[in-house]
Amino acid sequence: MRVKICGVTTPDDAALAARLGADAIGVLVGLLHPSEDELDPERAAGIVAALPPFVVGTLVTHRTELDELRRLCRLVRPHVVQLHGGIPRDDVSALRREFPTVRLVGCVHVDGERTLEDARRAAAHVDAILLDTKTATRIGGTGVTHDWSISRRVREALPTTPIILAGGLTPDNVARAIGVVRPYAVDVNSGVSARRGVKSAELIEGFISAVRASQM
Repeated sequence: MRVKICGVTTPDDAALAARLGADAIGVLVGLLHPSEDELDPERAAGIVAALPPFVVGTLVTHRTELDELRRLCRLVRPHVVQLHGGIPRDDVSALRREFPTVRLVGCVHVDGERTLEDARRAAAHVDAILLDTKTATRIGGTGVTHDWSISRRVREALPTTPIILAGGLTPDNVARAIGVVRPYAVDVNSGVSARRGVKSAELIEGFISAVRASQM
Protein backbone atom coordinates (compact mmCIF):
# COMPACT_ATOMS: atom_id res chain seq x y z
CA MET A 1 0.00 0.00 0.00
CA ARG A 2 1.58 3.26 -1.13
CA VAL A 3 1.24 6.51 0.84
CA LYS A 4 1.32 10.01 -0.60
CA ILE A 5 1.72 12.99 1.70
CA CYS A 6 0.27 15.98 -0.14
CA GLY A 7 0.38 19.72 0.35
CA VAL A 8 4.04 19.74 1.37
CA THR A 9 5.44 23.27 1.40
CA THR A 10 9.04 22.96 2.62
CA PRO A 11 12.05 20.72 1.95
CA ASP A 12 12.15 19.95 5.69
CA ASP A 13 8.57 18.62 5.69
CA ALA A 14 9.31 16.61 2.53
CA ALA A 15 12.39 15.08 4.16
CA LEU A 16 10.39 14.35 7.31
CA ALA A 17 7.64 12.56 5.37
CA ALA A 18 10.19 10.55 3.39
CA ARG A 19 12.05 9.57 6.54
CA LEU A 20 8.81 8.36 8.13
CA GLY A 21 8.02 6.15 5.15
CA ALA A 22 6.09 8.18 2.58
CA ASP A 23 6.28 6.80 -0.95
CA ALA A 24 5.29 10.07 -2.65
CA ILE A 25 5.26 13.78 -1.88
CA GLY A 26 2.72 16.16 -3.40
CA VAL A 27 3.41 19.83 -4.16
CA LEU A 28 0.48 22.09 -5.10
CA VAL A 29 0.97 24.58 -7.93
CA GLY A 30 -1.69 26.44 -9.92
CA LEU A 31 -4.82 25.99 -7.79
CA LEU A 32 -8.28 27.38 -8.52
CA HIS A 33 -8.96 28.35 -4.90
CA PRO A 34 -6.83 30.03 -2.23
CA SER A 35 -4.74 27.60 -0.17
CA GLU A 36 -1.93 27.98 2.32
CA ASP A 37 -0.41 24.86 0.71
CA GLU A 38 0.04 26.40 -2.74
CA LEU A 39 3.58 27.02 -3.98
CA ASP A 40 5.13 28.86 -6.86
CA PRO A 41 6.82 26.59 -9.41
CA GLU A 42 10.33 27.43 -8.26
CA ARG A 43 9.70 26.44 -4.63
CA ALA A 44 7.93 23.27 -5.75
CA ALA A 45 10.88 22.40 -7.99
CA GLY A 46 13.29 22.78 -5.07
CA ILE A 47 11.28 20.34 -2.97
CA VAL A 48 11.04 17.75 -5.75
CA ALA A 49 14.74 18.03 -6.59
CA ALA A 50 15.73 17.40 -2.95
CA LEU A 51 13.71 14.19 -2.54
CA PRO A 52 15.68 11.03 -1.79
CA PRO A 53 15.79 8.14 -4.28
CA PHE A 54 12.59 6.09 -4.61
CA VAL A 55 10.35 8.87 -3.24
CA VAL A 56 8.08 10.18 -6.00
CA GLY A 57 7.65 13.91 -6.51
CA THR A 58 4.08 14.68 -7.58
CA LEU A 59 2.91 17.95 -9.10
CA VAL A 60 -0.73 18.57 -8.16
CA THR A 61 -2.41 21.24 -10.27
CA HIS A 62 -5.84 22.50 -11.21
CA ARG A 63 -4.61 24.09 -14.43
CA THR A 64 -6.11 22.69 -17.61
CA GLU A 65 -4.36 24.70 -20.36
CA LEU A 66 -1.86 22.57 -22.26
CA ASP A 67 0.76 25.31 -22.54
CA GLU A 68 0.60 25.99 -18.82
CA LEU A 69 0.87 22.29 -17.99
CA ARG A 70 3.92 22.04 -20.24
CA ARG A 71 5.47 25.04 -18.49
CA LEU A 72 4.87 23.57 -15.03
CA CYS A 73 6.32 20.21 -16.03
CA ARG A 74 9.46 21.88 -17.33
CA LEU A 75 9.86 24.02 -14.20
CA VAL A 76 8.92 21.55 -11.45
CA ARG A 77 10.30 18.40 -13.14
CA PRO A 78 7.94 16.01 -11.34
CA HIS A 79 7.82 12.23 -11.59
CA VAL A 80 4.00 12.32 -11.57
CA VAL A 81 1.42 14.97 -12.50
CA GLN A 82 -1.93 14.84 -10.74
CA LEU A 83 -4.56 16.49 -12.96
CA HIS A 84 -7.74 18.07 -11.61
CA GLY A 85 -10.26 19.36 -14.10
CA GLY A 86 -11.56 18.72 -17.56
CA ILE A 87 -8.54 18.48 -19.84
CA PRO A 88 -9.27 17.49 -23.46
CA ARG A 89 -8.03 13.97 -24.16
CA ASP A 90 -5.95 15.22 -27.10
CA ASP A 91 -4.12 17.56 -24.71
CA VAL A 92 -3.52 14.70 -22.28
CA SER A 93 -2.04 12.69 -25.16
CA ALA A 94 0.13 15.63 -26.17
CA LEU A 95 1.39 16.02 -22.60
CA ARG A 96 2.25 12.33 -22.49
CA ARG A 97 4.15 12.51 -25.78
CA GLU A 98 6.19 15.49 -24.65
CA PHE A 99 6.95 14.06 -21.19
CA PRO A 100 6.99 10.29 -21.73
CA THR A 101 8.60 9.45 -18.38
CA VAL A 102 6.01 11.41 -16.36
CA ARG A 103 3.07 9.39 -15.07
CA LEU A 104 -0.39 11.02 -15.14
CA VAL A 105 -2.99 10.67 -12.41
CA GLY A 106 -6.54 11.82 -13.12
CA CYS A 107 -8.76 13.04 -10.31
CA VAL A 108 -12.37 11.86 -10.19
CA HIS A 109 -14.72 13.33 -7.60
CA VAL A 110 -16.90 10.78 -5.85
CA ASP A 111 -20.45 11.97 -6.48
CA GLY A 112 -23.00 9.18 -6.63
CA GLU A 113 -23.59 6.86 -9.55
CA ARG A 114 -21.96 9.16 -12.09
CA THR A 115 -18.60 8.44 -10.44
CA LEU A 116 -18.21 5.05 -12.11
CA GLU A 117 -18.71 6.43 -15.61
CA ASP A 118 -16.43 9.40 -14.91
CA ALA A 119 -13.74 6.99 -13.70
CA ARG A 120 -14.10 4.69 -16.72
CA ARG A 121 -13.68 7.62 -19.12
CA ALA A 122 -10.67 9.01 -17.26
CA ALA A 123 -8.96 5.62 -16.92
CA ALA A 124 -8.58 5.32 -20.69
CA HIS A 125 -6.14 8.26 -20.77
CA VAL A 126 -4.20 8.26 -17.47
CA ASP A 127 -1.99 5.90 -15.50
CA ALA A 128 -4.02 5.97 -12.27
CA ILE A 129 -7.25 7.39 -10.85
CA LEU A 130 -7.42 9.45 -7.67
CA LEU A 131 -10.82 9.40 -5.95
CA ASP A 132 -11.39 12.58 -3.97
CA THR A 133 -14.09 14.71 -2.38
CA LYS A 134 -15.38 17.97 -3.85
CA THR A 135 -17.11 20.78 -1.97
CA ALA A 136 -18.76 24.03 -3.05
CA THR A 137 -15.47 25.90 -2.65
CA ARG A 138 -12.73 23.30 -3.19
CA ILE A 139 -12.00 20.57 -5.73
CA GLY A 140 -9.27 19.04 -3.55
CA GLY A 141 -7.75 19.25 -0.10
CA THR A 142 -11.20 19.44 1.43
CA GLY A 143 -10.60 17.32 4.52
CA VAL A 144 -14.03 15.76 3.86
CA THR A 145 -14.66 12.04 3.39
CA HIS A 146 -16.99 10.55 0.80
CA ASP A 147 -18.93 7.31 0.35
CA TRP A 148 -16.17 4.69 0.37
CA SER A 149 -18.53 2.04 -0.98
CA ILE A 150 -18.63 3.95 -4.26
CA SER A 151 -14.84 4.07 -4.31
CA ARG A 152 -14.80 0.30 -3.80
CA ARG A 153 -17.13 -0.14 -6.78
CA VAL A 154 -14.80 1.97 -8.92
CA ARG A 155 -11.85 -0.19 -7.90
CA GLU A 156 -13.82 -3.36 -8.71
CA ALA A 157 -14.93 -1.96 -12.08
CA LEU A 158 -11.36 -1.00 -13.04
CA PRO A 159 -9.24 -3.92 -11.80
CA THR A 160 -6.17 -3.02 -13.88
CA THR A 161 -6.15 0.70 -13.03
CA PRO A 162 -4.34 1.79 -9.85
CA ILE A 163 -6.89 3.51 -7.58
CA ILE A 164 -5.66 6.16 -5.13
CA LEU A 165 -8.03 7.03 -2.29
CA ALA A 166 -8.13 10.59 -0.95
CA GLY A 167 -10.59 12.84 0.84
CA GLY A 168 -10.65 13.41 4.60
CA LEU A 169 -8.30 10.57 5.51
CA THR A 170 -6.69 10.70 8.96
CA PRO A 171 -4.66 8.37 11.21
CA ASP A 172 -7.96 7.41 12.87
CA ASN A 173 -9.97 6.44 9.79
CA VAL A 174 -7.46 5.35 7.14
CA ALA A 175 -7.46 1.69 8.20
CA ARG A 176 -11.26 1.56 7.90
CA ALA A 177 -11.08 3.24 4.49
CA ILE A 178 -8.51 0.73 3.27
CA GLY A 179 -10.61 -2.13 4.58
CA VAL A 180 -13.58 -0.95 2.50
CA VAL A 181 -11.88 0.18 -0.70
CA ARG A 182 -8.60 -1.80 -0.91
CA PRO A 183 -6.95 0.88 -3.04
CA TYR A 184 -3.51 0.87 -4.61
CA ALA A 185 -2.53 3.92 -2.54
CA VAL A 186 -3.86 6.48 -0.08
CA ASP A 187 -3.35 10.24 -0.25
CA VAL A 188 -3.49 12.62 2.73
CA ASN A 189 -3.05 16.34 3.25
CA SER A 190 -4.98 18.04 6.04
CA GLY A 191 -5.20 14.81 8.03
CA VAL A 192 -1.46 15.01 8.80
CA SER A 193 -1.14 18.79 9.08
CA ALA A 194 -0.40 20.61 12.32
CA ARG A 195 -1.93 23.59 10.53
CA ARG A 196 -2.38 24.45 6.87
CA GLY A 197 1.02 24.43 5.22
CA VAL A 198 2.83 22.71 8.10
CA LYS A 199 3.01 18.93 8.56
CA SER A 200 3.00 17.08 11.89
CA ALA A 201 5.59 14.37 12.45
CA GLU A 202 3.29 12.68 14.97
CA LEU A 203 0.33 12.61 12.57
CA ILE A 204 2.41 11.42 9.60
CA GLU A 205 3.91 8.64 11.69
CA GLY A 206 0.48 7.65 13.00
CA PHE A 207 -1.02 7.69 9.52
CA ILE A 208 1.69 5.54 7.95
CA SER A 209 1.66 3.15 10.91
CA ALA A 210 -2.11 2.72 10.51
CA VAL A 211 -1.68 2.03 6.79
CA ARG A 212 1.01 -0.58 7.40
CA ALA A 213 -0.96 -2.23 10.22
CA SER A 214 -4.01 -2.53 7.95
CA GLN A 215 -2.04 -4.89 5.69
CA MET A 216 -0.99 -7.33 8.40
